[in-house]
Amino acid sequence: GFLEDGILVQDISRTRRRYLGSWTFPWDVTAVLPTELLCLLPGVPRVPGVPAARANRCLRVPRLFEAFDRCETRTGCPNAFRMAKLMLYLLLGIHWHGCFYFALSARLGLGVDPWVCPSFSRLLRRYLHSFYFSTLVLATVGDTPAPRREEEFLFLTAGFLLAVLGFATITGSISTVIVDLSTAASAFYPDAGPVRRYLRAWGAGGRLEGRVERWHQHLRAQRKLPAEREVLQHLPRGLRAEVAASVHLATLRRVGLFRSWEHGVLRQLVLRLRPQVFGPGEFVCRRGDVGREMYFIREGRLAVVAEDGVTQLAVLGEGLYFGEISLINIKGNMAGNRRTANILSIGYSDLFCLGKEDLEEVLAEFPCARAAMEAKGRELLLRMGQLNTGAEAAALAAEAEAEQWLQGLEVALEGLQTQAARLLAQLEA
Repeated sequence: GFLEDGILVQDISRTRRRYLGSWTFPWDVTAVLPTELLCLLPGVPRVPGVPAARANRCLRVPRLFEAFDRCETRTGCPNAFRMAKLMLYLLLGIHWHGCFYFALSARLGLGVDPWVCPSFSRLLRRYLHSFYFSTLVLATVGDTPAPRREEEFLFLTAGFLLAVLGFATITGSISTVIVDLSTAASAFYPDAGPVRRYLRAWGAGGRLEGRVERWHQHLRAQRKLPAEREVLQHLPRGLRAEVAASVHLATLRRVGLFRSWEHGVLRQLVLRLRPQVFGPGEFVCRRGDVGREMYFIREGRLAVVAEDGVTQLAVLGEGLYFGEISLINIKGNMAGNRRTANILSIGYSDLFCLGKEDLEEVLAEFPCARAAMEAKGRELLLRMGQLNTGAEAAALAAEAEAEQWLQGLEVALEGLQTQAARLLAQLEA
């Protein structure tokens, strides 16, 4: 399957079309071609030619690493999986070393001296002896027969150097690697353990616990980092703005509201945005709730649903924003600071959240943006029947009257200042 809007698609026909059009398809086909049949051609050596003819199987290595990465992000015991993967690497290295040892022994002659592999009649016994010999060499035990030929000296020396430089380093730092990986993961992603223990303590596990676990798995699999502020909090404000802008500025420019804004303003705005991820079927906001923030859609799709929570009235996609009606003061708004619609996440949706105080700071600096947001909000309120045109007209009239009073006060104040200046000049004279 593959992910679409954060939901796993398992339809066979869609998966087939997507796979056949990807770059991995010719790579996988090349990896499974029966190239060992070339050994049947006249003049090609039989047994020695088989390993070289099967070299295309090594093209499966990227798939192996991809499977390891996916298993590591989905398993409930990542440390145990890393330990098993490391042991697999060690066994594979010993196996390859044993194969080279047996090939060298076959070239020098099986059983010609104590160092080479004895000429056992059973093939399994030969393999076990070669594997045991390689284990002693790569584990730097050193309890091996003394070499007598130049090839034996060179092979044993190379094996000891490989063990010192490679195997000893890997096995000696395994605990450090696990600790570092756990520390790095906890720095970017929240820990699901406390939430699971909390639900189990109150007997509220089951389906809710599964949703929490899937949400954490989605964060790790898609590399969503909700703890950005905690990670960047120790940087200076200017450098923090540079780092945040380098990550999110391209996404902000896809939002229609920000396309005409200056680069410097977006750099400051990006520090006020908080990334949030909502799961499938989760309500971002409900009608009637008090609005304290607005949202910008970074990835995913959201549906405007009716009161039944099922009927979709509209679908919001990447680059759109919502929730500003309950934050800005639109004259005649009968809903006040309450939400006017139910917004439901269809799949996993990645949003930017902007608080009310931060929005007020931004709109105070950019009246054009305020006017555009108020115009859109007024249009939505008219469509929903939540705009009282009489109250809007009265508010506009009251605002105009207050503006006139303010202008009159300014004129009177200027007159008083002029008279005070004249009196001061007469007093000094």
